Amino acid sequence: MKIPSPQAPKPPRKIGILPNLIFMSRWLQLPLYLGLILAQCVYVYHFWVELVDLIGAAMGNASSLDHILDAVAIPGAIRPEKLNEQTIMLVVLALIDVVMISNLLIMVIVGGYETFVSRMNLEGHPDQPEWLSHVNASVLKVKLATAIIGISSIHLLKTFINANLYDAKTLIAQTGIHIAFLFSAMAIAYCDRLMIHPGAHGDEPSDKPSEKH
Repeated sequence: MKIPSPQAPKPPRKIGILPNLIFMSRWLQLPLYLGLILAQCVYVYHFWVELVDLIGAAMGNASSLDHILDAVAIPGAIRPEKLNEQTIMLVVLALIDVVMISNLLIMVIVGGYETFVSRMNLEGHPDQPEWLSHVNASVLKVKLATAIIGISSIHLLKTFINANLYDAKTLIAQTGIHIAFLFSAMAIAYCDRLMIHPGAHGDEPSDKPSEKH
């Protein structure tokens, strides 16, 4: 019995000059992602400045304490003379806010580059992010919306800690904006589910033959 020889792989199709130019234009996004990396460096520097001042204020450094109190000062509030629990909480929330924005930057830099510019070939790498293995434009939008909700939650919590210093209109407005972010994320996730599983809502015809009576 003659074993058929495997077919030779087809040579890659040659791309025309204009389509190739259009396709190569994706590299114009590279300076944008490099700029976001520089923004990430600024956030790292800001984080360490605030953390060093917080530690210095806790150890009794007067200039660090003044910087911390100025950073969390709210117009109309009584300025404390020393580091208290509420001030520490506000500074820590600000640090968490910086970390969450930094996470958002990483998602945009890594996910956006992988999706829109070029493959990073991280398969099998021990430090490959779990979400990067199935990243696409829809998944990236859902994760960005979730990160924005977390950032909005931190800002809303900082406002509620000093709720007595804000009028009702400001509190209602910030709460409404946060709820709008929640509904936006839910709508994005729902649209993403519809695109991935179109048959989950009766759009896909059944494969079972109909029974005759």
